[in-house]
Amino acid sequence: MSLIDRLDMAVAGRRDDLIALTQDLIRIPTLNPPGDNYLEICEYLDRRLAAQGFQTELVRAHGAPGDSDKHPRWNIVARREGAFLGECVHFNSHIDVVEVGRGWSTDPFGGELKDGKIYGRGACDMKGGLAASIIAAEAFLEVCPDFAGAIEISGTADEESGGFGGVAYLAEKGFFSPDRVQHVIIPEPLNKDRICLGHRGVWWAEIETHGEIAHGSMPFLGDCAVRHMGAVMAEMETSLFPALAMKRTDMPVVPDGAKQSTLNINSIHGGENEQAEDYTGLPAPCVPDSCRMVIDRRFLIEEDIDEVREEVMQILRTVADRRATFSYDVRELHRVLPTMTEKSAPVVQVVAKAIADTMGREAEYVVSPGTYDQKHIDRIGKLKNCIAYGPGILDLAHKPDEYVGVDDMLDSARVMGRSLIALLARD
Repeated sequence: MSLIDRLDMAVAGRRDDLIALTQDLIRIPTLNPPGDNYLEICEYLDRRLAAQGFQTELVRAHGAPGDSDKHPRWNIVARREGAFLGECVHFNSHIDVVEVGRGWSTDPFGGELKDGKIYGRGACDMKGGLAASIIAAEAFLEVCPDFAGAIEISGTADEESGGFGGVAYLAEKGFFSPDRVQHVIIPEPLNKDRICLGHRGVWWAEIETHGEIAHGSMPFLGDCAVRHMGAVMAEMETSLFPALAMKRTDMPVVPDGAKQSTLNINSIHGGENEQAEDYTGLPAPCVPDSCRMVIDRRFLIEEDIDEVREEVMQILRTVADRRATFSYDVRELHRVLPTMTEKSAPVVQVVAKAIADTMGREAEYVVSPGTYDQKHIDRIGKLKNCIAYGPGILDLAHKPDEYVGVDDMLDSARVMGRSLIALLARD
């Protein structure tokens, strides 16, 4: 029996274990924000991986955004050395999940198994991928104990809020340096026959328009900041949104609508603060002297970040030319440059062949519309040989009744295991 056949049998024999592992991970509610139960899930993974001979290290991201004594940002990095020298393959999964939201028909943290699917917040994004990578590594170790190189598995914090308490912190500490790690697979839910090469860029900013407070019955004595912001939005509708729609990329971004530049207005707030739910009175009659808008600009690898910012600044200058009392401030909140691994990269070639051999069809190459932790591995770790590949349907992420298919996890585990054979098996 070939090594590949033995691996496939080892993965298949772990079906029940894969289900139980995924359910256990879902049942630890690692909500972010605020960052609950990070230590608990890291300790769970510590026990699991240490039992398989991994050397484990729990790393707290002291001083990172969000880290506090109440909600410490814990991460785990586990490493299993082979019998011979060779390269290191690293599977990185984030442990945090987003808020539950409304509309669930199952317990969001119950991990219910129904019709071959495991339901729960984080099932798809991305505790199913984490479980599949662990099963793949364990199956590989069973059939190929005398491998060359090393396998690493990490569970990291805060990907859903930028990854600064997780992969960014670890990258700054050298955990993703090319002399330590040579291949990285991030099991994000991009579908089991897709390889995600990278992601678009992002520029978040807060725009604040200024006014002057006055009595609401005499608005002519004040200056309404909300009306100023309305003029900004009108100019965006007239000139910026049509211009963005004309920008197209050669990146294989999915879905198709994300092949253009986009801008989302995340939030707007002007005037008085909203009152508490138990407040039953009316608001005070005041002209708002401040209005704030947060924008989320996603841009393409063909665009320059300075040009992205300048487009917004030009909108504000245009409005200022038309409104005598218009004044504003712009505060950058977040920036990430686009990244895309070449199809010729070793990890891409290996995983593509494993997909073709496992699924009987060629791998599809895609780019994510939003960012994920590849940005930190690339920019901080200086490691280019990195992709996202994992089970799950991307459209289910952050939705009610999120689920991951058991068969999809098993197929992805086979792909990951075959990739380990190609990269680390001596023969």
